[in-house]
This record gives sequence, C-alpha cells and structure tokens, in this order.
Amino acid sequence: MNAVADDQLREEVRLLGGLLGEVIRDEGGQQLYDRIEAVRQASVAWHRDAGSADAERLEALLGELSLDQAVGLAHGFAVFSLLANVAEDRAGQRRARLQTAEGDRPDTADGALARLEAAGRTTADARDLLAGALISPVLTAHPSEVRRKSVIDRIAAVSDVLDACDRNGSACDLEARDAGLRRQATILWTTRLVRQAGLKVQDEIDTVVSFLDSIFLHVAPAQLADWRKRLDAPDLEPFIRIGTWVGGDRDGNPNVDAGVLEAAFAAQSRAVLRFYLREVNALGAELSLSASLSDVSPELAALAEASGDDSPHRADEPYRRVLSHIYARLAATHPVLTGQPAPLAAQFDAEPYAGPDAFRADLKIIHDSLVANHGAIFADDRLARLIIAADIFGFHMATLDLRQNADVHERVVADLLKVAGVCPDYLALEEEARLDLLSAELASGRLLFNAWSEYEPETLKEREILLAAARVLARFGPQAIRTHIVSKTDAPSDLLEVYLLLKEVGLYRPDQPETCPIQAAALFETIDDLRASRPTMERVLKEPSALAVAQARGVQEVMIGYSDSNKDGSYLTSTWELHQASRELLEVVGEAGVRLQLFHGRGGAVGRGGGSSFAAVLGQPQGTVAGRIRVTEQGEVIANKYGEPEVARRNLDALTCGVLLASLAPPPDAEMTRRHGATLDRLSAASMQAYRKLVYETDGFVDYFRAATPIAEIADLKIGSRPASRSTSTAIEDLRAIPWVFSWSQSRVMLPGWFGFGSAIEGIDPLELQTMYRDWPFFRTLVQNMEMVMAKADMTIARRYASLVPDRALADRIFGEILKEWERTEAAVLAITGQDALLGGQPELDRLIRLRMPYVEPLNHVQIELIRRRRAGDDDPRVREGILLALNGVAAGLRNSG
Repeated sequence: MNAVADDQLREEVRLLGGLLGEVIRDEGGQQLYDRIEAVRQASVAWHRDAGSADAERLEALLGELSLDQAVGLAHGFAVFSLLANVAEDRAGQRRARLQTAEGDRPDTADGALARLEAAGRTTADARDLLAGALISPVLTAHPSEVRRKSVIDRIAAVSDVLDACDRNGSACDLEARDAGLRRQATILWTTRLVRQAGLKVQDEIDTVVSFLDSIFLHVAPAQLADWRKRLDAPDLEPFIRIGTWVGGDRDGNPNVDAGVLEAAFAAQSRAVLRFYLREVNALGAELSLSASLSDVSPELAALAEASGDDSPHRADEPYRRVLSHIYARLAATHPVLTGQPAPLAAQFDAEPYAGPDAFRADLKIIHDSLVANHGAIFADDRLARLIIAADIFGFHMATLDLRQNADVHERVVADLLKVAGVCPDYLALEEEARLDLLSAELASGRLLFNAWSEYEPETLKEREILLAAARVLARFGPQAIRTHIVSKTDAPSDLLEVYLLLKEVGLYRPDQPETCPIQAAALFETIDDLRASRPTMERVLKEPSALAVAQARGVQEVMIGYSDSNKDGSYLTSTWELHQASRELLEVVGEAGVRLQLFHGRGGAVGRGGGSSFAAVLGQPQGTVAGRIRVTEQGEVIANKYGEPEVARRNLDALTCGVLLASLAPPPDAEMTRRHGATLDRLSAASMQAYRKLVYETDGFVDYFRAATPIAEIADLKIGSRPASRSTSTAIEDLRAIPWVFSWSQSRVMLPGWFGFGSAIEGIDPLELQTMYRDWPFFRTLVQNMEMVMAKADMTIARRYASLVPDRALADRIFGEILKEWERTEAAVLAITGQDALLGGQPELDRLIRLRMPYVEPLNHVQIELIRRRRAGDDDPRVREGILLALNGVAAGLRNSG
C-alpha cells in the first residue's frame, strides 16, 4: 500500500469514526461519548506501558463502569470495528484494482496467464485443463460468523454510499455523502448486534441462499464468460461449481433431518427459478423484434408456433412468443420443485420443464437465431449470461453434500443387520470381518429393511434422510447431491457402510454399482487418521463397490480436515501431516486407475487452515490439484470473501488462477519435500510433543482454558445450530474445533495458530530453515500464516485474561509456559524471515492490523471486566449483553478469528 492509499484509508476511518461519534453523542449522550473516548485513550496508554499512571486509570475506569455504561462502551467499540472494516475492505479493493491494472498479481487472470507463458505453457494448455476442471467453494454453516444478517446488510449499505461517491469522482456531493453515511451509522448504532434467539437450520439455509441469489448467480456466469473469451473457448464447460453443506450436514447436529434436506433444496430452487423468471421476463420486454423486420431460424419459428401464446399483440413477435412460452413453463415448474406458486403467474398454462437441460435448449434456440441473423452483438449479452447460469446452477442452484459421523453409520448398519437376522453384533466384529460382511451384502440384491420390524430411532432417521436424497436426485438431477462425507473415518468399513445404506434406498445397485450417483468420501481429521489414510484408502479401493463408483466418476474424492488435526497435534504438525497425507493419497488413488480429488476442510482462522486461498492452493503437493479442488468456506469467511460482487469475483478468479498455476506450472514441491522432508518430520514431531505436553498432559490445563478464555460465554452467542461440544464432556478432545480456536482468539493468545513451533526448531540448522522459507512455497505459506496470526495476538492482554483464573498459582504456571513458547516462536519466525519484527516483510498487512487494534483492545478489557462480574455471580441480563457485544466486536476487529 503506497502512502497515498494509506492516507486515504486513514481518512476514511477518521470520517466514519467521526460520524459515529456524532451519532453516539446524539443517541447515547455526551457522557457515553466521553467515557468511550477516555477508555480508548487509557487502553492505548496501558498497552504502551502497563505500569504507567495512565494504564492504572484504565483499571479505575473499568471498575467504576455501571452496567449501562459497560454495554454502551462495548456497543460503541463494536460498531466502530465494523465501520473500520468497511474502510479496510475498500482499501483492499482499490489496491487490488491497481495491482491488477499493472499486471502485478498472479492471482488474476492476466497475471496467471503471463506466469504460465513464462513457464512455457500455452493458452491451449489452460483451456484443456479447465475443460475438465472442478473448482468448488463449499459454503458451510460452521458457527464463526457472529454478525447478524441485518448488521451485514448495514455494512454493505455504508460501503455502497462510499462507492457511489467514488464513481462520481470530483462531482461527489460530500454533504449528501455524509448525510447518507450518518443515516446508515444511526441505523447501525440502533440495531442489535447480537442475536437474542438461537439459529435454526432454516436460518442458516436462508443465509446461504441469500449469498447464492445476490452474489453467485451473477458473478459465476460473468466469470465463466470472461474465461471463455480469454481462452478462446466459447463452449468451455462450467468449472466453478458452488457447493453447500447446509441442510445435509448432520454430523453432531440433531436438527438436520429429511424435512430439512428437502427444505434446503426447495429454498435453493425457489431462488434460482425466480431469478430465471425475472431474467426471462426482462428479455421478453427487450426482444421485441418483429418477424416482418427480422429473419428467424426455423427452430425459433417452430418454437414460436408451438408456444401456446395466442396474444394478438405478439402475433408478429416470435422471440417474445417463445419467451412467453419459456416463462409459462418455468412458472409451472416452480410449484413442482418448491411447493409454492410462481411469484408472478404466467399468461397461459404450459407443461413444467422436466429438467434444466430442456430450459437451456429453449434459450439456446433464441440465442442461435439472434446471432445467426444479427451477428456477434448478441453473442455475449443478458441472454448468453442466462444460458451460462442455467449451465452452472440448473434448477438445484448449489450441489449439496451429505455428511454424517462414521459412528452413526456403524450403529445404523448394526441395527439393520441385527433385525434382518444377518449378524447379531456387527459392532463386535473385527475390521476384516466387517468388510467381508459388507462386501457380501453389497453384492446381494436383497434389502435388509423390513417395514414391519422395529428399529432404533436413529436408524429410521438416517434412512429417511437418504430416501429424501433419492427424491431430490430424481427431482433435480445428478448435480444436486454427489458426495456423502464420512466424518472421523478411521477404517475402510466406514465407507462401505455408506454404500450399504445407499443400497437400502435404491441409490446403489449391486448389478450396476457404477450408476450410484453419490460417492462416499472419507474425511480424515485427526493426526492418527491422516497417518492411516493411505492404508485405509488402499483397502477401500480394492473393494469392487467403491472402485466401480470411483471408476465411473473418474475420481475418488477424499476430504482432509484442518481443524481437528490442529487441535489434535499443533499447527505445524497438522499442516505437515496434511501435506504428507495428500501426497500418499495421490499415489494410492492413482494406483487404482482414477484421479484424486481433494476436498480441503479449511476454516477462517489459521488454526483451522485459514489464510490466503491462492497461496494455499500453490502450497499443495505437486500433482494433488491437477485441475480439481474443493474447499470449505465457513462462517465469517463467506461474507468477507463473497459479500460483494467485485470481491467475490476476485476470490473466484484467485481460486481459478491458483488451480491453473498449481496444475500447469507447479512450484518445486516434490524436490523440496525430498530435500527437506526429514527436517519437517523432525519439526513436526517436536511441535506435536510440545503442544500435547501443554494441552493434554499438563495438570489443570482444562481448568485454565475454561477460566482464561470466554469459552463458556461463547456458548451464549447463538451463532450456529450445532452445540459447541460433541458430548457433555469438558475434555478438550470432545470440544469442537471452532469454539476451541474462537476462544483463544478472543483472549488474544491465538494458541492454535503457533504453539509448538518455537520449541520445534531448536537444534535445527537456521540456514536450512531460511532456505526452506525462500524456496518452498509450502513452508513459506506456513510461516507467513503463523506470522499473521501472531501479529493479532497480544500477550499483554492475554495476561489479563489469565487473571480470570481463580487459582493464581495455576494461572501463573500455565500462562508462564505459554509466554515462554510465544517468545521462542517469535524469535524463530524472525530468524527464519530475517525480519526485525513480525510482518516486517508484509508492511501493508502490518499497517492494517495496527490501525484496528486500538479499537479492539478496549473491547478485550470490557469483556474481561464483565466476565469477572458474571462469574462473581452478577446475573443481570445487561452483563450477558455486554459480554456478547464485546465478543462480537473483537471478532469483527480480528476478522479471521473463527
């Protein structure tokens, strides 16, 4: 970021902060404003020198806060963090536009194609790769998005006001701009920032559908059209496929059932069909070409004649008659797929479409006739984009994955086998005996389920979900559901159990296993599971059932989990084990004669695989991308990466460019792994030992964690439909990875993103580490991600959270261990990067983080004070409200914190 851009960012932050200050004075009073400003100044002073007189003033200010003042303070800083994010996002967009124009970015189409050319690759190579590519961001409902949709909408409105002024340039009416911003700031100030009621799955469905409807329906077709032009490939098939888990992910979520699955598709279909209806209606208003003034193709003429539109006003307007026919068929399709009538009825009745292919064929007849008779001016227009949208989204909108825990599958299979008299105790069988039994059942045409027998409720629920999946596939086609992910896979039988259950609902046929529309995909999550992934998949692909499905599809998908492997063994160990498992899975799947398709289960925080998607793709082992990748987009990441069309387009292009470069001009990962793999093995083992010694082997650590972080208070945030833990246990093993990471982020320790690295590198040749950082993108990305998360950490504030631990000796002992490892890790990062300070090589990011921290830190202090009061027994609802506001504000300020 140059000085001019830096000044512009600071000016926008001052503008928005000043307007918010005026709103606070008007709405909350001068006293509240003065209190907020006093706490901000004292917080800055405290951070500079915790022993100064000004710092002591912070303690006094916090201690004397009334509850109303504390809530107002938290609300004020949280709103400011949101507004500062608007300015930061706009600065990022300006910077991206400038770098794109200058051709400096390899994550843009021009930059990536230039890199490919420099590597000796041609446009034809890129075209051929994308012709068989699959690049799929998968939207999930994982609960790390703390902002209400109402708040996200206000933020977008503030950005829109500033964007409109930018477009007007020197003609911008500054008074009108400030009035618009003041209005939005007032609405935001008077809007509840935290939810009062917990989310239901339908709320999560509606949120995902809103992104699909407002962003992806418009951005994905435009992106594909652009790449078709760049590559001179007018018939290039869609390579971006948007996925979702919402409504199909029932792992640990008892609220997802068959009705929810079908409701998700009804909501998705409703959105996409209404988009098509709007577009067809708009085209009908536009394409008023008369048959007496324009030639038409024979196909268009025939379709117009058979349209059923007998209006005399359109008698000589064949395009309008065809569009009326298309509209009527879409309107008839709407209630069939959604259960609701079309929002605007057709003027006459027509048969519903059997599927999107027929709809697309009708549109193509119009398009071909226009181009043939009027030329290229009709080749790339609204109609062309609508055809592309139909190609990408069909009538189902997004491909939905099913997901369930392996333990559930084995209990359901055990119940079915027991009731059928096949095996009295499947759960007691050894793995090979299970595989023999499952193989025999998958070869048999006999079904196990008997409608007259009694089964466990869990069995009936799972069967109903898969029956619903079968109905969805019959209704929407094979793109609707393609994968059933098996969480916590640790044995080959975990996948065969899925095929057995699919057989029970008619989706897997023993005589035609290759026709199974759903592939079972392992999710390897823990360190042990990742290490066992090779033998597990080797055995799976020796089974005729699984191999037939993989061969018919041409790929075997495997999902690898970043979150639980990190919680299990440290950031460094998780990252290396994922890298190693990916390489081994590539060999295994290749030996079976099919391609590997990796699905990366990444979160927003570095401790859950977060960071730059482009850098992450380039850091993958050679050969593991090969034109195909899926990656989860979770929680706050969805709004951050896809909340605005321009940003969404940039991120889709970054994924595309990453896939192109990783596939066609990969970094020297294999050579680097050969040269430095043994060193990474040593680093990984030492990191895991240091991490597990603290987290799993230190007496009192669980008590420390639950007292020194707001884990208990996070449960009140109501940010997801799933419980925070998989059971009532307080053990770290049973806590979900998201609240684990979120808690450490809030307390500013960020422990999952760095702990263990400092201990790991002791005794390693520093020159080798520096060489690895310079020459190996995998290791450089690892270090840079860790450096970024450490820059957001603050051990001074973390010490204040440690003061919440009742046992002072325990607090001092464990915080002391954390602090020593922090110091070791900071020194290690600086030695490897050759910098004097964290982010010394990334000055833009450093400035952005420093800009927002003075407004995040007061929220930490208020949060600590209110948590102290609550745990002391103050059950006033305002205490809870203040804590939740502070949690919300810290998350907004840190951004990728969950």
